[in-house]
Amino acid sequence: MGVNDSSLRFGVLSKGKLNLITDVPGVKTGHTTLSHGDVQTGVTAIIPGSGSAFRDKFPAAVTVINGFGKSIGLMQIQELGTLETPILLTNTFSVPACAEGLLTYMLDSHPEIGTTTGTVNPVVMECNDSKLNDIRGRHVTSEDALEALKSASSVFDEGAIGAGRGMCCYGFKGGIGSASRVIEAGSGIYTVGSLLLTNFGRKTDLAICGRSLFRDEPDSLRIPDKGSCIMIIATDLPLSCRQLARCCRRAQNGLARTGSITTNGSGEVVLAFSTVNRVPHSCTDPVRSFSIFDDNCLDVAFRAVSECVEESVISSLLHAESVTGRDNNTVLCLNDYLKQNP
Repeated sequence: MGVNDSSLRFGVLSKGKLNLITDVPGVKTGHTTLSHGDVQTGVTAIIPGSGSAFRDKFPAAVTVINGFGKSIGLMQIQELGTLETPILLTNTFSVPACAEGLLTYMLDSHPEIGTTTGTVNPVVMECNDSKLNDIRGRHVTSEDALEALKSASSVFDEGAIGAGRGMCCYGFKGGIGSASRVIEAGSGIYTVGSLLLTNFGRKTDLAICGRSLFRDEPDSLRIPDKGSCIMIIATDLPLSCRQLARCCRRAQNGLARTGSITTNGSGEVVLAFSTVNRVPHSCTDPVRSFSIFDDNCLDVAFRAVSECVEESVISSLLHAESVTGRDNNTVLCLNDYLKQNP
């Protein structure tokens, strides 16, 4: 028995060409994967668009659903409503190394940072992969972060790769999952995409397209759920940072559809950005004009976010492979488990 992702349907909206976050024009994703013995970890990079994110910032918002986390760079996004660097994902103890790599990446291409203008706000988000990875060893380096940034492309792998290498989801091998939706609004066609780092949940809670596969198995409530989920939402809809924050809050709908209850020890953090209405770093006119999506039409965007997040969770499970890591701990992927337990 197995689960075939081609037979599953999440929601009613049309998928993008690749069904990845990179269906949003300009967005790219890259990975660096470390996989040898006790080291099962890595870095995933999201490039938000073409050109310089520092000189022309992206409208952005952050919502912390449950704040058990150690990400950096979120406070400034919440205050200013802009994203000015790529986004890196990694394990909890590798946030400083990735921040160093991201700073190097930005400083090398922006000689004005820290000299003729202000500093820069690197964004690094994390989950705890210590079940499979020797997290204390802090094996990720700043060079690994640079490699993930430099490898970013419109086509990328999902599953147990990059930052997702050591992550576990609903008791199975999780990791990186992505999805996209295409929506029509007025005379325009727009895309909403998501990329998730999944590391949460109990097996008996998992639901796929409304079907609970393991509800009748022995009770697992004695095992605490201390996982997390990082959710990145991208769109080419002309949304303000306030509207992007509203989209962030709808990500919880998608998580809940897969069975998540957002436990006390879990860190669910959502970052959303738009690739249009970019904000220039240097002010040439105190008044700016830009197009904005009408709030009364936002329901389709909310639906797209919910559908993308739901599918991204399941996609991370279906694309993952079984992994053996720290202290010979093994976590089976969903399909391997189903084959062994028909």
